[in-house]
Amino acid sequence: MIGLVLAANTLFYTLRLTTASGSFPKPLSAKEEKHFLALAAEGDLEARNILVERNLRLVSHILKKYYASYSDMDDLISIGTIGLIKAISTFDADKGARLATYAGRCIQNEILMYFRSQRKTTGDVSLSELIETGKDGGSLQLIDVLCSDEDMLEQAHVRSETERMVGILQEVLDHREMQIIRMRYGISGSPPLPQREVARQLGISRSYVSRLEKKALNKLRAAMEE
Repeated sequence: MIGLVLAANTLFYTLRLTTASGSFPKPLSAKEEKHFLALAAEGDLEARNILVERNLRLVSHILKKYYASYSDMDDLISIGTIGLIKAISTFDADKGARLATYAGRCIQNEILMYFRSQRKTTGDVSLSELIETGKDGGSLQLIDVLCSDEDMLEQAHVRSETERMVGILQEVLDHREMQIIRMRYGISGSPPLPQREVARQLGISRSYVSRLEKKALNKLRAAMEE
């Protein structure tokens, strides 16, 4: 269930990152952020979701700044969004780091792990790398950012939202679109696959996978806005 929850959440927020207008909700003010962080720390799932949604532009910013030339941008959107969700779910304000700094590192770390899994990068990153030192002298290291799915354990409300998402998938997508979304986002319970691997398994071109994925996301966005 944990993997399915993360997959559904990733798909939901990816819809925000792939809107035709490219617009995002306004960032939270420092006061608002502090308020929602306090609520999220107490287990308020709605506050956590607000924090994720209002920080989605950070994923877009990182991709545009560091990965603009990468060809499989759809893959990086999904991977970066996973990093953001994990960051919001595990952020500890008492460590002294700013949320944007922590989330940025989580996003980049998720992308780095993806590249390593694809054998596209070289070199090592020290887990003791200092990310930021807080005003109170506390420090945050890269090891603090390495998040696991165990941190994503959700309550009944999130399971309900996940079931709703799966129901919408079944209602609005045709068989091929469903195949692609399930494989791309891990909705089937398997790890999410890059577009090239989806194309290989289905025997179609990567560009065709990309077109069908965007079409499916548009359908899902329209259904969820009704």
